[in-house]
Order: sequence, then structure tokens, then C-alpha cells
Amino acid sequence: MQANIVLLPGDGIGPEVVAEGRQVLEAIAKSGGHTFNFTEHLIGGIAIDEQDTALSDETLEACRAADAVLLGAVGGPKWDDPSAAVRPEQGLLRLRQELGLYANLRPVKIFPELVDSSPIRADRLKDVDMLFVRELTGGIYFGQPRLRETVDGKTRAVDTMVYTDDEVRRVVRLAFQLAQKRRKKVTSVDKANVLETSRLWRTVAAEVATDFPDVTLENQLVDSATMRLIQNPASMDVIVTSNMFGDILTDEASVLAGSLGMSPSASLSEGKLGLYEPIHGSAPDIASKGIANPIGTIMSVAMLLRNSLGLEAEAKVVEQAVARALESGARTADLGGSHSTSEMGDLIRQEMAG
Repeated sequence: MQANIVLLPGDGIGPEVVAEGRQVLEAIAKSGGHTFNFTEHLIGGIAIDEQDTALSDETLEACRAADAVLLGAVGGPKWDDPSAAVRPEQGLLRLRQELGLYANLRPVKIFPELVDSSPIRADRLKDVDMLFVRELTGGIYFGQPRLRETVDGKTRAVDTMVYTDDEVRRVVRLAFQLAQKRRKKVTSVDKANVLETSRLWRTVAAEVATDFPDVTLENQLVDSATMRLIQNPASMDVIVTSNMFGDILTDEASVLAGSLGMSPSASLSEGKLGLYEPIHGSAPDIASKGIANPIGTIMSVAMLLRNSLGLEAEAKVVEQAVARALESGARTADLGGSHSTSEMGDLIRQEMAG
């Protein structure tokens, strides 16, 4: 097959891990007779420095025309002024909204070899295999009004959480569809005892559930969900939740796997176009040291192959190669090892080649 893939390396360790992801895609193309055309564009802090915007219109149009987008990370201390008019994360938020990337998929699966890398007791990690489905284009990150003002001599800030029933319905429906291919259980996480948006969320989730009689729906408040993720994570299958709750819960869940560097993600539209990225940040403290863990990016490449290109067999090749590399003892610094970013990438590609 032929596909156009946009690379957005971004800031910090982003260029290092995206380079490893690209080499994995090139290896897949070579072994499978595919043609992947790559173009590289700026996003985030580096785009602010060079283009005075976190996401240029040219970059946006390139992403819109692509079959898939692979992103590194955005941000860093240089652009960390909260009062700045232009901030790196604005580029990412605009990209999600403009491309209609309404659902963020974040799988959490424990590699047995990494159990000792997790701060969680090994007995609680047995059989953990969950998939978060985070709503990505609504909620408090996009709601209006959004402002800061001075009233009676006091500074007042306002953020607004807004959801429509249609926004909730499409992401919850996706969660149920994914659960049908897994263990047939959906946990919908909300704060319905306090928030009106969560009461709407729970009502719509119940309506959607009637179309999927083979899938069990359970509702859970977000505060108790944070405890359950640590106390009994194996009891959860597909977790669907709002933008902000999903942002927080998935970072917590990444600890189960031993390192934030292990976790991939896919942000999907209603078509085939998707944005794929590791969930870690730009890690400026280790940028350019060659010690970043590329596995989150490489596993995101597997999701890209599966979800946007329809290459299921190739996706499994990548995932199995990662598993074998870890079985062989390969570890980057975040996992207590000494393999460099490129060494880990090379070992995974060697495993892909058999």
C-alpha cells in the first residue's frame, strides 16, 4: 500500500523518539512492499521560535491531507510562561480540534518482564490489560467562556466545562464497539454526584448501552476510579471518560507499566486519519542525551499501522518485537537499564526482522 505520513517531532526528546518511530515504519515498508511518504513539520515550542505560532496553517493542511500523523512531544521551560500569548500546547489543542480527533485511545498492558519496574505490588499487576477512551475535543479544555478578569479588586478566573449529548454519544459508542472485541466491559468514569456535564454523560452512556446488550456497563466516580486503578486495575477493561478526567487518569495508569515512556496513544477522527504519539512529555532534562525510551513512540507506530493504515499483521510484528526485546533484557534508563534510545530502537528492529 501507499500512505502519506506527517512527522511532527516537536520539542525536547520528541525528535529523538520520532526518529526511531520513522525507522520502524521504514522497516515495515521495506519488508512488506509498502510505500510510505514522509514529510516533517514544526509544532509546539520550536514552531513558536521559527514561525511565531505553535501550529502554522501550512502544517495543519499537511496533517489534514495525510493518512496519519506521528507526533513526538511539545513544550519545555523555554516556553513555560503561563501568561504568554502563544504556548506550545495551543498547537496540539488546535490540531485535535481542527482534525476532529475526538477520541484518544491509551492502552495499558503490563509486560511481565517489567513488573519490578512498577511501584505497584506485582500481585496487583497480574492480568492488567485495559484501554482508556478519552474524549478529546470537548470539555473544560475547549469550553467557553474562558477568561481572567479583575472584579472588585480581586482577580477572577473562569474555565467552562461543556458537553453536548452528541459529543458524549460518539465517544461512548466507540468505547462499546472496542469492548466488543475485548472482554465486553465498559467503565464510564464521571463526577455525576457534583457536575451537570457528568449527569448528562451518565444518562447518554446508559442510552448507548441499550444498543450493546453483550457489553456490561458500570459507572464510577472519578475519585474512586483513581483508587481502583491502584487497588484492582485488572478488574477494568475499557474505560471511557471526559477530556480532563482522561488526561489525569491515563497518567496515573501509566505508572502501572513501569514508566511513562512505555505508553502509546492514538487520537482518532471519524475517518481513517489519526494522530499517534507517546503520552510522555518533552522531558527537556534528558533531551539530546540519547537516553529517552522510544517504546511509547514505537508502540504508537503499531497503533498507526492498525488504525489508520489497516495493517493489522504489521502492527502485531511491531508489538511482538517490542515484547521480545524486553524479554532479552533490553532496558533504557527509565527502566533501570543502560541502553540508549537508538540501541533500543535497533534491537526492536532486529527482532522485527526475525
